[in-house]
Parts: sequence; structure tokens; C-alpha cells
Amino acid sequence: MPKKSKHLEFDSPWKDMIELYFKAFLQFFVPHLHAAIDWSRGYEFLDKELQKVVREAVTQSRRVDKLVKVWLSNQEEILLYIHLEVQGQVEANFAQRMFIYHYRLYDRYGAQVMSLAILGDKKAAWRPQSYHYDQFGCRLTFQFPIIKLLDYQEQWAQLKLSHNPFSHVVQVHLKGLETQQHPQQRLKGKIQLYQSLVESHYTPPEILELFRFLDWVLVLPEELTLEFDQFIHHYEKAKQMRYVTSIERHGIQKGLEQGLLQQAQEAVVKVLQVRFTQLPKQLIEQLQQVKDRDQLSQLLEQAVLVNSLQEFESLFNHK
Repeated sequence: MPKKSKHLEFDSPWKDMIELYFKAFLQFFVPHLHAAIDWSRGYEFLDKELQKVVREAVTQSRRVDKLVKVWLSNQEEILLYIHLEVQGQVEANFAQRMFIYHYRLYDRYGAQVMSLAILGDKKAAWRPQSYHYDQFGCRLTFQFPIIKLLDYQEQWAQLKLSHNPFSHVVQVHLKGLETQQHPQQRLKGKIQLYQSLVESHYTPPEILELFRFLDWVLVLPEELTLEFDQFIHHYEKAKQMRYVTSIERHGIQKGLEQGLLQQAQEAVVKVLQVRFTQLPKQLIEQLQQVKDRDQLSQLLEQAVLVNSLQEFESLFNHK
């Protein structure tokens, strides 16, 4: 389970979602920029280059910095470097820091740099989007676009209808802000968002990734975590779902993190039993012989996603 904190867990889950669904990220938040990109040429995350350029940048715990290289859709084949900042709390010198990062990137890449900030804090009035200085007639103003996540509170109905994975991400984030000091309300909201997710149009792999974001951001006290796990276990069983989201997945993750190979092995077996009921004794014995943590992690994913037990056995036997 994610580390318990009185704060909304922010950096790691957002970083993962942006890397997994970058195209959807831009389509959701900046559709005109999404439309201007030649997606057939791909895109590239330049995290190491970003750290070199800004030097002291990155790893404050409530901020996500990304630098992405894309190609624009025009005859001149122009590159664009997008500096993304996802900010989780109010910061007095935020606009100045955005300017500093921008001019350092400009110094390296020229005019093909665009800066964008996603503001995920709770203060509605905090909307830094420009930096200005004026010294004896020498003036500079730097403006950058911002997305304020709190603004989506008024669009909840539209978020529920959207097919973009970031509609789920935003709902979870807002619910996290709303319920920081209210664990019972968080449990209720987490259950509702879970049901909405598994009944959506998303594929099983997408549901697993989006569930991971949900579970990471909406952290519950231990007793309510157990209640949530029990709910989804019964829910999935009643729905005869073809994928497993929480209890079994957490079981193997906990086992892998703690080095408990037996627990991880048993979790893979349990997933298969939940989905396919009867397992050949030989297969169970073979799984109990797996000692590699990476392989066990891959086996979990396959156990969740395969269409049949025969497909799982075929993949397992070709390792």
C-alpha cells in the first residue's frame, strides 16, 4: 500500500499517468496543442535533459516536472519542447521559477519551448501565470498558460461522461482534496469512483493503471482500507469480472516489496483461482518454483489479463 500521509499523495501517481497517457493528457487539458502535434512521429520524454538544464530542479515532493519533445504538424517540421509542471501546493515564487526554467530551456533549445502549469492545490484564488520585472526602463514579462484543477469541480457531470482517462484522474484528484480530513467520506468517494471506473469503457489494462492512481491518491486508514478491499472483493465476485484490481494485486505487490516470494507466488495462484476456479496441480507446483521477483510481477499481469487458463499456461511455459 502507499505510504500513509495526511497530505494528498501527488508526485508519483501524476508522473505515472502523464508518462502512460501523454497524448490523452494534452487532448484533455490543451486540445488546441494536441491538434497541432504530428503524433505519427512520436514523442520523447527528456527528464535527464531537464535536470541538467535546470540543475537544482526536481525532486520536491509535491511537484512534477516533465520535458517532452514533439513534432508540430506543419510543412516546416518544427520541433517543440513542452515543459510541464504539475504543482500540488501554493508556492510564493512559483511564477519566477517557471520563468527561470523557461529561459534555461530557451538558452538550450531556442524559441521552440512552451511552458505549461497544472495547479492542483486547494486555494482557488492562487493562479500565478506571469512573471514581470522592471529595472529603470528595462522590462520583461513572461506569461504562461495554467490549468487550475479546482475549476473542474463545476464540470463533474461532464467528467463522468468523458472517455479520456484524465477525466478519471481529475475526479480522483478533486476527491482527494475534498476528503483530506474526512476518511469516511473518502471511503464513500473511493467506492463510487471505483464502481464508475470498472463499469466504464476502459480496457482491463487501462482499468488496472487507473485503479492504481485511485488507490495511491485516495489513501485510507488501515481499518477503512480493509473495508474497501472487502467491498471490491465481493463486488468483483458478484460481477464475475475478468480482471482483479485490489486484494490480489496488493498481495503480490506486498510480497514482492518485502521479499516474501511465497506470498507473491500464492497471490498469482489466487488470481488464477478467482478467474478460472480450478487449476492443475502441476501448474500450482510450477508457480511455487518461481523465485524471480520480476517474473512473478509479469505473471501477475498475465494472470489478470489473459483470456483463458490455457493462454496463461502457454505464456508461462515459454518463459
